[in-house]
Amino acid sequence: PPLAREGRFTVNFTVTNLLYTSALGNSDSKKFMATKRTLAYLLDRVLKKSSISPAYTGCTVVALRSKKNRDDTGVDAICSYRDEPSDAKFSRVTVYHELSNMTNGITKLGHYSLNSQSLYING
Repeated sequence: PPLAREGRFTVNFTVTNLLYTSALGNSDSKKFMATKRTLAYLLDRVLKKSSISPAYTGCTVVALRSKKNRDDTGVDAICSYRDEPSDAKFSRVTVYHELSNMTNGITKLGHYSLNSQSLYING
């Protein structure tokens, strides 16, 4: 039987109630590590409730960046899933719609507020 491959997709969004500081740009800082862990946990919780849940294997926040003159923080995450030949194909459109629904129209992720125009899924 054909072996499962690992598929990846990126998730990008902007948090509007997280002021960007230089600590968030430093991947060695405690603030970066704590924020990255929290965001990955929240994203994980949402994706585990989505249709890709059976194949979903996790997300890693890879970067936090300054948006809108440091008022907002951009989040870049790489998520992965097992691409089983027998499973339904990964659809970034489906994942986008599900994430949108599960984040209250792309406005809330846990205690974070999101820019509703900022969600981007690339797979």
